[in-house]
Order: sequence, then C-alpha cells, then structure tokens
Amino acid sequence: MKFYRIENKPYYKLKVFATLIDYGIYFILFWFFCRGFGVHDPDTDEYTVTGTLALVPVIYWFLYFVVLEMINQATPGHDICKLKVYATDGQKPSFSQAFKRRVCDPIDIFMWGVPAFICISKTPKHQRIGDLWADTIVAKKTDVVETEVTF
Repeated sequence: MKFYRIENKPYYKLKVFATLIDYGIYFILFWFFCRGFGVHDPDTDEYTVTGTLALVPVIYWFLYFVVLEMINQATPGHDICKLKVYATDGQKPSFSQAFKRRVCDPIDIFMWGVPAFICISKTPKHQRIGDLWADTIVAKKTDVVETEVTF
C-alpha cells in the first residue's frame, strides 16, 4: 500500500506565470475565434458572437482547464512551470475537484490575484481559494513523498 505526503512550497512566481500562460493562450484563441466567426460592427469596431457559436469559448474553457487538469494533472502553463495539481492525499484530482478549482478562478484572479496571494501565504499547504474548496494542492512532482507500507 502506498501513501503520499506532499511537502510543497508557495511557488508564487511559478503559479502566476502558469496562470498568465494559460489565460493568455485562452484569450488569444478567444480573440481569433471572435474575429473569425463573429459579426463585425463598424461603428464600435467590435465583433460579436451569438447563438450556438457563443458556447464554443465555454466548451473550450471547460476542455482546456477542467478536463486537462483532471487527465494530465496540469494545463500547458502548469506543464511549462513543472507544476502539477494533486488531491491533498497525493492522487490525481477527480473531475469535481478540477471543476471546483477552476470555477473559483474569477475569485482568485480578481484584483490582480490579491485574494489568491493572501490565501497562499496564510494556509499551511499554500492553497488558493479554489484549492481549499476542491481539496487540492499545486506542487512540483519532487514535492510528493511516496511511502510504501507492507504488512
């Protein structure tokens, strides 16, 4: 039987950089999508996507953030920064854990990430609001200590 203990550090810079990469990719693709499939309003120089096409960015957000985190334990930004998402017991996050983490992104990123910074600095496992609700931890693979117990 294997037990996992995570001895993580705050990794402020890496978490910020990973978030900037992920949401940078998301918003760039969103911008191209609106330009390619949206209706142009010459008065305001804005593009508008309506109807069923408006669901595409939501579905993409869901696949990019929730599904990738559940399957790979990381989004591309987290992969670049060598960070992984773990359940607090050291296992891969479940679907509900990955979803809960990401639903809290607007709260965590609100006001330039101040709520997330406060939460990360004040919690013993360095978790942001979404991690506390989802019972997850963001850490490097080297922070996970595996102990095997035999009877």
